[in-house]
Amino acid sequence: QVQLVESGGGLVQAGESLTLSCRASVDSAHTYAMGWFRQAPGKERESVAVIDYTGGTRYGDSVNGRFTISRDNAKNTVYLQMNSLKVEDTAKYYCASHSSFNNWSRRQISYWGQGTQVTVSS
Repeated sequence: QVQLVESGGGLVQAGESLTLSCRASVDSAHTYAMGWFRQAPGKERESVAVIDYTGGTRYGDSVNGRFTISRDNAKNTVYLQMNSLKVEDTAKYYCASHSSFNNWSRRQISYWGQGTQVTVSS
C-alpha cells in the first residue's frame, strides 16, 4: 500500500508561480512512475506531468514549457514547479503513482493522493 501526501496548493494571480510536492510513504514498484493529474469542475481528470525513476518525463500539451516535474528518489518525493500560471490552470491537482511510465493514464493509476487545490485569479 502506498500513501501519497500532497502539499503546496493555494491561491495565486495569473503569471505567478507555485510548487507542489508529493511524498510517497514507501519506495516500491508502484512508485516507478509518479506524477500529477488535475481536474477542474465539470471536466475530466487529465494528466499534467509524469516522471519515471530514471528521470524521464512527459507533459500535457497545455502545460508543456511552463511546468517542470522533478523527483528526489531518496525522499520518495515528486515536485511540480508551475510557472506562468493561467486562470485555466485552476483545478484540483492529484498526485499519482503507477508501476508503468508507458501506461500512465487515469484509468490505470495504482495510487492517488487526496488532491490539493490550485486557484489562479485574473
